[in-house]
Amino acid sequence: MLRARNGFYAFESALHVFSSGDPDAGTESLEAWNEPAGWRSGYDGLADGFTFFAEDVFGSQFAIRDERVCMFDPETGSAEAMATSVEDWADQLLSDYEVLTGFPLAHRWQQAHGPIPVGKRLVPKIPFVLGGDFEISNVYLLDAHEGMRLRAELAVQLRDLPDGAQVQYRVVD
Repeated sequence: MLRARNGFYAFESALHVFSSGDPDAGTESLEAWNEPAGWRSGYDGLADGFTFFAEDVFGSQFAIRDERVCMFDPETGSAEAMATSVEDWADQLLSDYEVLTGFPLAHRWQQAHGPIPVGKRLVPKIPFVLGGDFEISNVYLLDAHEGMRLRAELAVQLRDLPDGAQVQYRVVD
């Protein structure tokens, strides 16, 4: 994929594929995005062992781990295997891009607010894992790194809680 196009946005910026090694590619590099001291450090081990190569409009990460393509949930730090190769992932993505990229919400948000700038993602005000709605009123534009750091704190707090546990979520400046 990177031989054909080294880093790109697709589906009205609902999908972001990182570039590899080219600082002039116009998109963040795979190497910079995967820097252990960056946003990954906030996940306290939950993001270890992954090579993150793309993200949806909400910052859910597509990654390679153990020779499989996985989808990493930034709110929970959990990952689900979805493909046995990048080619299989691309086929799945093309056949179900609305679900896998968040395209419908990204499209509606951009109709109301304009294009999503490079390096930004739509982050839920009330996290989806805590019942936040997939509506434009529940998302805002945030730097991709900051969005991951913000949700890393939530993922680490939720890590050991049983499903259905009561959670109090506060955002403090």
